[in-house]
Amino acid sequence: MAEEDDAFISLSDLDSEDSIPMFFDKNRHICYLEMMLELLPSPYQSQEINRLTLASFSVCGLDILRSLDRVDKEGVINWVLSLQAHLRDKAELSNGQFYGFHGSRSSQFQPNEDGVQDHGYNPQWQSLGEYLLCASILKTLGYDFSLLDSTSIVKSMKNLHQPAISSMLENWSGIGKEKAKEYIINCQSYGGGFGLSPGSESHGGATFCAIASLKLMGLIEDDILSKNVSSCFINVPLLLDWSLQRQAAIDGGFQGRLNKATDACYAFWVGGVLKILGAHKFINYDGLRKFLFTCQSQLLLFKDVFVLVLQYGGFGKTPDQLPDLYHAYYGFCAFSMLEEPGLNSICTELGIPNGASPGL
Repeated sequence: MAEEDDAFISLSDLDSEDSIPMFFDKNRHICYLEMMLELLPSPYQSQEINRLTLASFSVCGLDILRSLDRVDKEGVINWVLSLQAHLRDKAELSNGQFYGFHGSRSSQFQPNEDGVQDHGYNPQWQSLGEYLLCASILKTLGYDFSLLDSTSIVKSMKNLHQPAISSMLENWSGIGKEKAKEYIINCQSYGGGFGLSPGSESHGGATFCAIASLKLMGLIEDDILSKNVSSCFINVPLLLDWSLQRQAAIDGGFQGRLNKATDACYAFWVGGVLKILGAHKFINYDGLRKFLFTCQSQLLLFKDVFVLVLQYGGFGKTPDQLPDLYHAYYGFCAFSMLEEPGLNSICTELGIPNGASPGL
């Protein structure tokens, strides 16, 4: 056994960056997503409550890989619709709760105080995020949104300000754009990025959400860098500087915060900010591609005959880590933004395939 183990080397053992295989193994990635959609590995058992999230990564990922034909569309649509929260009374729309979808079967029917599964409805067991995931799956699979009670959904989220959902439904009546704009402005930090709340640290994910929301609401223009940025209500030059500084000179990957390690998912979160701003031409594309390839699946080389074995498909958070659905999906999104041949384009602001975005 020791002899067999010694026959393989991992990426960390390679002497040269040039030894890392520089190709996007689409077929392996397709197999990986198919497996994840059909039967999740045991390490995902603790994530059952997030099953809708995992399904969204698989379905939308297969669309990016141009392999949506591998999905049982009718079966997935029926499963998603079975998670919908239905109103008992229209008067409930004014109770401050959001009515959308549950994240999984277990969150749909929570146990009561005696530990018995309660099949009554509690609106607190679903969220805006879960609705957005459902919308992404349904749109990707071609479901007719006119069959949903979108009016009730929008009314119930009137105090929650969710531009992504309003954009998906093409209904902005539940958004106070000026209030949302004011809050986002107050979240820009002295460094140029955006935090999750006013005064908090700049973060790649929060910065993406801020800029994507402003773009979805039509509050910032296309290719804003070519316009008079001094008249913009956010500090664009400072934001651009902060975003570009998140790409590491050493390995070419993006970090989410200052002094943090690079991470595959930030190729999308921070790269997406630069894409929306029209500043993606400033990204070191070669460096970013090389970093992402080091995160691609589990790479092994056979010492004697140099046979490449891509064991899994997908992407890990960092080099030498096993792949997971989250980093795999945003790795696919990143490669789509890098215009990798054979991939469908994405709507950057929504982080979903273009075919699933409104009007496309």
